Amino acid sequence: MKKKVVSLLIFCLFNFSSVISADEKKIENKNTEFNVFTGMFDFSDHGKRSTLIGFQHQNEDLNRDTFLGNLSPITGAMITADNASYFYTGVQANYKMGKLNIVPSFTPGYYNKGNGKDLGHALEFKSEVQLSLDLPKESQLGFSYNHLSNASLGDKNPGANSYMFNFLKKF
Repeated sequence: MKKKVVSLLIFCLFNFSSVISADEKKIENKNTEFNVFTGMFDFSDHGKRSTLIGFQHQNEDLNRDTFLGNLSPITGAMITADNASYFYTGVQANYKMGKLNIVPSFTPGYYNKGNGKDLGHALEFKSEVQLSLDLPKESQLGFSYNHLSNASLGDKNPGANSYMFNFLKKF
């Protein structure tokens, strides 16, 4: 009987320690990155420019190394002070040069003009480049520039150029 109890205790202890190490690995391997940003929507159009805020999510479990570099899916949204909104999902590439990160992305999405600029179509495409610096505690501070365009799907295609300041954090 004592051998069975001791064996059971050793078995439980072994399994409990493997669960702890798996949880510790999850903590060490932070795989979700959130990007909170603010800036100026369509800064080049003095009549329709507006401040914006946004949020973006990246799951690093879905990263893939390709001949184009490290690619990962992203999803996000932004809204302007004029209630124009853009909801998107797409792909970004990640290039690290020491503490500097260069991140180009392409994201198709749904655009609603609200009281803001009419971009000519509900389907818009965002091309963006972001530069960021690594900070302590799995964070980054960056600057990004993007262009929204409907690729002439609508009757008009005025486009919009925007810049943002970004704070990124891995969880």
